[in-house]
Amino acid sequence: MVAETVQGEGGVHPARPAWLEALTSGVRAHGTLPVVDDVHTGCGRTGPFFSFETSGVVPGLVRLSKPTGGHGRPAALTPMRPEYDVWRPGEHNGTFRGCNPAFVTATRALEVSWSDGALRARTAVLGERVRRSLSETARRHGLPAPRGRGPAWGLPLDHPGAAREVCDAAHRAGLLLETAGLQDEVVRLLPPLTVTDGRMERGLVVLDEAVAAVAGARGTAA
Repeated sequence: MVAETVQGEGGVHPARPAWLEALTSGVRAHGTLPVVDDVHTGCGRTGPFFSFETSGVVPGLVRLSKPTGGHGRPAALTPMRPEYDVWRPGEHNGTFRGCNPAFVTATRALEVSWSDGALRARTAVLGERVRRSLSETARRHGLPAPRGRGPAWGLPLDHPGAAREVCDAAHRAGLLLETAGLQDEVVRLLPPLTVTDGRMERGLVVLDEAVAAVAGARGTAA
């Protein structure tokens, strides 16, 4: 059983800890392996290194990727409980196998970024800043409440395709954003964990302006 503790592409839906605990217990009762997909939400994206840490759930296997490489080197990790580690040397291969520079940069990135609690504390502050700003944007424009954890957030909009319109408007102003949801109705934020306060502030302002521009254009067309 594979689950995301914070659904990403589907629209940024954080799972409740009680739901995760019940799901994991049920899976184990049937002798099935619980797997957490942390490709998009691991490595501090939701605060702690693993997205499931605050829930108390301990999966048998975790999928990690994205920031693990460090300095843009592609790397993917598959941490697992010792009893499931039955691989022989060189047997467990994947897309990025044999990329020695990625092994070096990934190791160093983990050592530097996660040797203490500084980055985790930083992501908590960053996440609260994003939450407040998106909540104000949603209130100002009559949108549903934003969803997320840590710095990873989604801003639901009020019609299919609206997220693409907002992302296009933001891109013209120099800001890269993602869309999410089954109908491109959620603007998704995944800011770098090392983003400066000034850049974060500017990005949130550009996002608000993009939402306002799309809302204004729809109002004019109506």
